[in-house]
Amino acid sequence: MQALGILRHTPLLVHRAAVRSHHSKIQTAVVGGPVGAPAHRRYFLHENRPVSPWHDIPLAAGSGEYNMVCEIPRWSNAKLEISTQAPFNPIRHDTKNGRLRYVANVFPYKGYIWNYGALPQTYEDPAEVDRDTGCVGDNDPIDVLEVGGRVCAEGSVHPVKPLGVLALIDDGETDWKVLAIRSDDPLAAQISGLADLERCMPGLVAATVDWFTKYKVPDGKPRNCWAFDGQPRDADYARNVIAKAHESWKKLVRAPHSSLVLNNVSVDASPHRMSPEAASQAFGALFSGGSVQPAEQQQDANDRWHYV
Repeated sequence: MQALGILRHTPLLVHRAAVRSHHSKIQTAVVGGPVGAPAHRRYFLHENRPVSPWHDIPLAAGSGEYNMVCEIPRWSNAKLEISTQAPFNPIRHDTKNGRLRYVANVFPYKGYIWNYGALPQTYEDPAEVDRDTGCVGDNDPIDVLEVGGRVCAEGSVHPVKPLGVLALIDDGETDWKVLAIRSDDPLAAQISGLADLERCMPGLVAATVDWFTKYKVPDGKPRNCWAFDGQPRDADYARNVIAKAHESWKKLVRAPHSSLVLNNVSVDASPHRMSPEAASQAFGALFSGGSVQPAEQQQDANDRWHYV
């Protein structure tokens, strides 16, 4: 049974107009309600069969570029992320202490000030201490801050060009933030590194450091810390960080056991690889019952500015 067919015959679970095609030939389907519903999940499909956005979408996009999976569109507040612990790794609305998470608007910023996403087939290993930051990885794919002029859709996949990287230290873990631009952005040909980025988008890197330093303060938490005093490293350094994280992912996805969900349909030598038919059957079993949930009301909080 084809996965898309399963979704079309599960009307109680699939949000209206939830099946969407992207230019990358990846389709996504929303289950459990819109963003803001606790059960919101965005699953990924290729040729009408389920795939993992973490394991099955390739890192390399050709011509020295990388694929980015957009989790959070610019200007929005909901903290969405690829779930590393749910079957097929859908994008979900992150929670803490049973509550959906939203980022506050710290003046003068509105929500996330870039398209926020992840690099597939990467992993920041929590068992490995980075020699430059002195901290372990954060147990997630590498984050991408896409700085182009278009707002990307949740779940869309785009080739991006790395421009540099920042090293946030979050609870003693290295949380790399790759600065990148979509390869089809009108400014992409003019921006190849940090100096170009500052010339074309003056102040954006400084605003990025300021944003990450302060964004948890409205929730009663201290300011975040940085490796390298918050100074970005260049595009070559970013590529080395990505290459290391890709090797860490290879090790992870080929390991026999993990607390993370590693099921995939494409990774050679992975003991977690499934046939497309088995994946479709497992995917269908996820939707044997349930109902669409309404979005929680959050608009007032998302419209408020915080002065830090």
